[in-house]
Amino acid sequence: MRADRLEAKAARHRMGCARHSDQLLTCRTTLDYTVVMTAPRSVRFDEAVLSRLDKYVREHPGSSSSSVANMFIDESLRAYEHPGIVFRPGPTGRRAALAGGPDVWEVIAALNAIRDESPDLDGETLVDELATVTGLSQARVSVALRYYTAYPAEIDERIARNTEVAEREEQLWAAQQALLRRRKP
Repeated sequence: MRADRLEAKAARHRMGCARHSDQLLTCRTTLDYTVVMTAPRSVRFDEAVLSRLDKYVREHPGSSSSSVANMFIDESLRAYEHPGIVFRPGPTGRRAALAGGPDVWEVIAALNAIRDESPDLDGETLVDELATVTGLSQARVSVALRYYTAYPAEIDERIARNTEVAEREEQLWAAQQALLRRRKP
């Protein structure tokens, strides 16, 4: 029995999982999505839904039916709690966005830039300026702000990752331009 426990612990470690108690297990998947499992649940899916779920898992190596179902259920609940929010796939993973508009992180990055430029703005004046800068209505700006209020760490991480990538790309572009400059005879 002890050997079985040790092997299970080693398997969890290899998968990036950690047991926090008898009832709580967290795992990091290759989708960069943390799955927190408390107790197994039996969920029945229609055949068509199960077929689409299996297809998605096949198309996304490293994912599992459980992690993908958890991700989509979580996103659906978030969208339900925050009308006007959708989730989009992309090269850096799935992200929250305004339906028919920019990603939430882009709106919050604009908010941060406005605050840096005009620290005296606040309240409705700040929302007005953010709406003007982004080209969004005040109502859509409020949807993004409300989502950010509920999930600040997620959005702040996305902003930080984007900043890192932008800085790296700018450095590569500058090096490329230096390489392509004419050499003086």
